Amino acid sequence: MLKLHTLRNSFLGAAFLVMVLASVPVPAHAASKEIIELQTQVQQLLDMVQRLQSTIDSRFGVLQHLAEQTADNANQITTTVNALQQKINAQSETGNGKLDAVSGQVQSLNDSVDELKSRIAKLDKSVQELQTQLQNIQNPPAGAAPAAPGAELNAPPSGEGALPAPNPAAGVPASTQTPPLQETFQAGLRDYNAARYEVAAGEFQDVVRYYPLDDLAGNAHFYLGEIAYRQQNYADAVKSYNAVLEGFSGSPKAPAAQLRKGLALLLEGKKEAGIRELRLLNQRHPQTPEAAQARTKLNSLGVRIAAR
Repeated sequence: MLKLHTLRNSFLGAAFLVMVLASVPVPAHAASKEIIELQTQVQQLLDMVQRLQSTIDSRFGVLQHLAEQTADNANQITTTVNALQQKINAQSETGNGKLDAVSGQVQSLNDSVDELKSRIAKLDKSVQELQTQLQNIQNPPAGAAPAAPGAELNAPPSGEGALPAPNPAAGVPASTQTPPLQETFQAGLRDYNAARYEVAAGEFQDVVRYYPLDDLAGNAHFYLGEIAYRQQNYADAVKSYNAVLEGFSGSPKAPAAQLRKGLALLLEGKKEAGIRELRLLNQRHPQTPEAAQARTKLNSLGVRIAAR
């Protein structure tokens, strides 16, 4: 643009010079053939300069119009890109919430399947033991002494000198009895899925209290963290997730616990700690769905991290 403007000024100067030369009076005695030819050439040059100036003005106007159009298009593209970025960020946040909900449901389903498998295994074992006892009754071992005839008649009648059978549960308060592991955990899982969080928390705490080294205790810690997370008690949620990561690092719940811990820290306003947990999850379990969610969250925060 600057070069065109300079060229235009040069041609204007040349045109002015030609006009000055054309207006210079020539003496009558010098009006020779050469002077006439020179004046004709000067006039032609002046016409050419005027046509060139007109062309330059026309093209300059076209270029200026194109420059204005380009600026308008650039502004429109910038506005469109900003709107698209905002839409992508909003969809990403919505997708993260849906993924969290689906992830919780899948985890609950996995726990239910594991519990069902455990119960089936126990049932098979009980059936085998029952079959063995039945076979022993039908085919008593050789050498087993049969009951003496009339032994039942010589037995002391009930209530007359007969001692009652000992009851191991007698005299033991019901509150001190250890709750059954599988039934207690399963009840907590049902109450958690039904959003009865207070009841579920008590049942999961019983699992942790009475069976602290069992694998189900790690799952119970995780669901205690989930309950605190849903109640927006993020500090307690982080403690429960830490119990999973520190005491049950090989648990299938470990990736989910680390993801939820990172999200809880972000919601507490501890951005650096939350980002660190999400990065650590991507390093430890890069192929898990939880790691994919962590990468999506990091990208939404402007932390670029490549999938591994």
